Amino acid sequence: MILPKSNRLTPAQLAEVTAIVEPFGCGLQPIVGAVRTIYAIVGDERDELMITRIEGLDYIERVDRIQSPHKLMDRRSDLASHRITLGSVTLGEELLVIAGQCTIDPKNPNFLYETAHAVKEAGANALRGGVWKPRTNPYSFQGDVKSLDILMEAHRRTGLPVDAEVMDETQLHLALDAGVHMLQVGARNALNYSLLRAIGRAVADRKTIVLLKRGLHMGPISEFISAAEYIVSFGNPNVLLCPRGTAPALDGYRNHPDESITPLLKEKTWAPVVVDPSHSVGKASYVPACALAAVAYGADGLCIEAHVQPSKGIGDDPKQALTPEVLGETIRQARQLWTLRQPVKTS
Repeated sequence: MILPKSNRLTPAQLAEVTAIVEPFGCGLQPIVGAVRTIYAIVGDERDELMITRIEGLDYIERVDRIQSPHKLMDRRSDLASHRITLGSVTLGEELLVIAGQCTIDPKNPNFLYETAHAVKEAGANALRGGVWKPRTNPYSFQGDVKSLDILMEAHRRTGLPVDAEVMDETQLHLALDAGVHMLQVGARNALNYSLLRAIGRAVADRKTIVLLKRGLHMGPISEFISAAEYIVSFGNPNVLLCPRGTAPALDGYRNHPDESITPLLKEKTWAPVVVDPSHSVGKASYVPACALAAVAYGADGLCIEAHVQPSKGIGDDPKQALTPEVLGETIRQARQLWTLRQPVKTS
């Protein structure tokens, strides 16, 4: 990983460094961070002669060699200084709350419009809404592209940035063309490396954020982080890691709640952690406690399902969506707890 002395390399400098690495079978991938651009060496970076030639350039500060399967996501990476901002919230400086419906009902768009206003009033910073839905049963409602227009109209009415799950490249490009601010990769696609690459390429030159959920089946922490590396390696470091419960389910819960992995993630990666308590436990009455537990473990944000009238929702909303009143109280308590967990500043 190459760190220039200035914010970024000039075109002439980039061409010079590229000419150095190419004879060694390597290439360069710029990663545009909030503070400066760093340059990942794509390929085997162990050749001492190549490194020596790069370090000898007067405009290079240093070359870091991180021996890790996810060297960009590694907390020792220079990307550790990168900050991700969604709307008015910078992750790490304030608790991010994403809230909204599991599934947008294209026949009843007012439910989403009302929900959007309600979650904003409750204190949420962003709106989630399921446009397309992964379903085990092929005859269940799979979502509708018309819902994408409804989601973007909710954004225009409230000003809230929006989050939508995509499951293939067609949905990916439709969402980006519509102006979706955050792309969600669901648990079933968390290890779909072809989709992760496609997303990485599509958002490389954008500020779009990707919310990557943990795979449905319990796997190593490094596997989760490496999945994020697929996206970041194309140049956009705006990735959030989202524990959301795993299989097999814990008796009584929808999944096996995994918010406790947050400290383990933070030991290995700089990426912010945004926990989904709704899918973890799968029952509205359990969600507030799970959300607070996630914050206690150090989560940077929450992704919570909410609906103005859960019983009239579709998808998972009737069983696990919070009402606006409960959401508001959960957010209030979560932010109090988040504040308590911050280090005391000394003058």
